[in-house]
Amino acid sequence: MMKLAAIAGVLAAITTAPVMAEVSAAPIPIDQFARVPNIQSVSLSPDGNTLSAIIAAPGSNNQETALATWNLANPSAPPQVTPSGDRMKFIATSALGADAVWVVGRQEWTGRLAGCGEGRVTGSTETFVVKQYMTDPEHSDFEEAFAGRSNSVGVSEAQQRCLEIAGSASVVNSLPLDPEHILIQQVNQTTFQANFFKYNLRTGAQELIAREGGSSSPSLFSSRTGELLVRVELAPVDGDFEARVLIKDQQTGAFDLHPTLTTLVSERETMSFQGFTEDGRYAYIVTDRFSDKDAVHLYDLQTRTFDTEALLAHPDFDVGGVILGNQESNFGQLLGFRYLALTPETYWIDDTMGSIQAGLEQAYPNRDISIMDYTDGYDVVLFSTEGPANPPTYYILRNQSQVQQLGAAMPWIDSANIGEQRWVYYTARDGLEIPAILDLPAGWQQGDPPLPTIIHPHGGPWSRDFGGWDVSGWVPFFTSRGYAVLRPQYRGSTGVGRALWLAGDNEWGEAMQDDKDDGAAWLVEQGIADPGRLAMMGYSYGGFAAMAAVVRENSPYQCAIAGAGVSNLGRIANNWSDNFIQRIQQGRTLSGMDPSRNTDRANIPVLVFHGDRDVRVPLFHGVDYYNAVRDEVPARLVVIEDMPHSLPWYPRHFEEMLSEMESFLANECGPGGL
Repeated sequence: MMKLAAIAGVLAAITTAPVMAEVSAAPIPIDQFARVPNIQSVSLSPDGNTLSAIIAAPGSNNQETALATWNLANPSAPPQVTPSGDRMKFIATSALGADAVWVVGRQEWTGRLAGCGEGRVTGSTETFVVKQYMTDPEHSDFEEAFAGRSNSVGVSEAQQRCLEIAGSASVVNSLPLDPEHILIQQVNQTTFQANFFKYNLRTGAQELIAREGGSSSPSLFSSRTGELLVRVELAPVDGDFEARVLIKDQQTGAFDLHPTLTTLVSERETMSFQGFTEDGRYAYIVTDRFSDKDAVHLYDLQTRTFDTEALLAHPDFDVGGVILGNQESNFGQLLGFRYLALTPETYWIDDTMGSIQAGLEQAYPNRDISIMDYTDGYDVVLFSTEGPANPPTYYILRNQSQVQQLGAAMPWIDSANIGEQRWVYYTARDGLEIPAILDLPAGWQQGDPPLPTIIHPHGGPWSRDFGGWDVSGWVPFFTSRGYAVLRPQYRGSTGVGRALWLAGDNEWGEAMQDDKDDGAAWLVEQGIADPGRLAMMGYSYGGFAAMAAVVRENSPYQCAIAGAGVSNLGRIANNWSDNFIQRIQQGRTLSGMDPSRNTDRANIPVLVFHGDRDVRVPLFHGVDYYNAVRDEVPARLVVIEDMPHSLPWYPRHFEEMLSEMESFLANECGPGGL
């Protein structure tokens, strides 16, 4: 089989040149970030006949959502539109086979969860109920999908009710060559284990295909038939667990153990099955066994050995996976690879897809082009464009020649007021190289006076930031107001190498926090940041980092903003200990400097904001922290009504959050504001 390792050298040379703005930044009004996007959650049905999306409900002034579907056989016809209800709001959709459209709705709910979702096990919890519906392109009827069906196989009535409350079902595989079925997953929120069903789009019948139970979990299903091909079994070993991989033998139907692929859970080695070669002899596996970064390797099923020369590797970024054909004419063929650069990039080896990508990049310069889906023969291609200053815009390409714009998410945003974006590196105090994303306000150039600056750590912490448009709106909100924003990919971040990830273990508030402070110092050295005008703003784990910044001695910041932050490490660790895999894998990494035990050391002003329907990081974290520091430093607590932990948020949530941050930075962040 042809080796593609040489691609690494090509990819390393590919960079996106920043576009310098020609005008100075001007504040983008808060309401422009708060509005419901004109269009989002866009998808194409496998047969190419239907397109679905969530849009701003007509007549709502971008305050409410609606479901929209287009008949692509009649491109001039307007979409079918159904607004959200008074309580249940549409938040996501997908066009499927058999003229089925899946739509997800969410509404506020208060009651006893009793272990059926995140939140309190006893008593009432303020949270949201998520409902999933099936309809058709004409929206003639909306029926509940996936849960509560009398013809489900292997699901008890109690489980059905729990699934309805938790809203934990999702589409695992659209089975593109099977017009009648999809593969779905339903997660038990108490055990974090899942059942997998083949779901009939016409009748709603569910056939149990695989079940996570005790030590076994599915890993890869066939996109053609839905059958389970790879599963992982966990076995206790000296206080740890081995993840043992079993692959289905297509001749005998038995699952055979492949010891070569065994990993230790605590070591967090990547071993991700992407699929098999067309002849069935090799598996495509993303792994970091042979390098610090995730790379694609071929695994020989007969000899049970890896080809240690990577099929695709990148020196600076993890490879995200392979792209295999999903249409009848190219099913299973290797079309390309994804790697996780500043924004996720695709390297196409398929000539047609490569040609389409190149043509679109030429037509839409200085934009990230994402080919989202396509039909057999590439007659219809769904794609989007976006950039750090440009929210997504969605298009249909017909016959590789005609482009139809479906809509722009936020066409009212003036990109000239946002600025440029860079991927940068700096060295932490112990010598570790830290990658980061730097956003600068429009018009600022090296040599200009240094800027007020926000250090903005991401949540997780097992996560990473990507460039492009920031869906939270926080980064362009700040840059349009003249702030520089640095998003450090501090130790403990994923997606940029295993060494950086592991380096964050048990360093909460300590070396992980040093990385953020060292980023601030680097910006000062570069002449970008004004040392007397630094602040930290973070959310979730980033909120923890902001809380930690308040109580650390010799803080470089004039103030901090902590959104939905974890303040008590002990209580979070206790919650995680309910699930033994999470305890072994992540719970043992959660220790360090606990802000809740150091509140008497608070030394800079802090704004704490938290949603009262947050069950991921419950409100007590913010309230307890505020009560403990308010006698030490200027502090303000803002509890945002009906706000959950994660997006999507209501327009009024954005308006209150951004208004409070703007006022705090201008008036309460150190002497004279930031």
